[in-house]
Amino acid sequence: MLYRLADENDIGAICNLVKAAIRNMERQNIFQWDELYPAKEDFLEDIQKQQLFMGLLGDDIAVVYVVNEECDEEYQNGMWKYPDCEYRIIHRLCVNPIYQNQGIARKTLSHIEGELKKLNVGTVRLDVFSKNPFALSLYQNKGYENVGFADWRKGRFYLMEKLL
Repeated sequence: MLYRLADENDIGAICNLVKAAIRNMERQNIFQWDELYPAKEDFLEDIQKQQLFMGLLGDDIAVVYVVNEECDEEYQNGMWKYPDCEYRIIHRLCVNPIYQNQGIARKTLSHIEGELKKLNVGTVRLDVFSKNPFALSLYQNKGYENVGFADWRKGRFYLMEKLL
């Protein structure tokens, strides 16, 4: 898979991918995303900040994700195990439904972690919807530990951290 920064020319394809993923999650009774979040404006801002990445298989976008240092104030609820380490946060990791169940998310996490290690980043943080068993399993199997929670509009999200 080839990973690269997204640009504004990709926005239509990214929004279509996320809409398809939302429909797929809703069929599985996972209601973490909707028409309000994540929105096109979120992705455009990510692109402008050069924080939105894509994983490509041929001409297809297989996965999108954001990596940065930004977090909501609810992240203060985390009992972070490595508070003195430099960290990055993964947001909006989304696998194209036609590529789900093929290890794309797992490979992408490994890619992200490898890139962050090269930058001497010590830990990775994220939040995961408590009612998304697929995402919970993914992160737990990749060594992310639950360090707290945040309650947002759609429900409870677990705060997770991994030492690189």
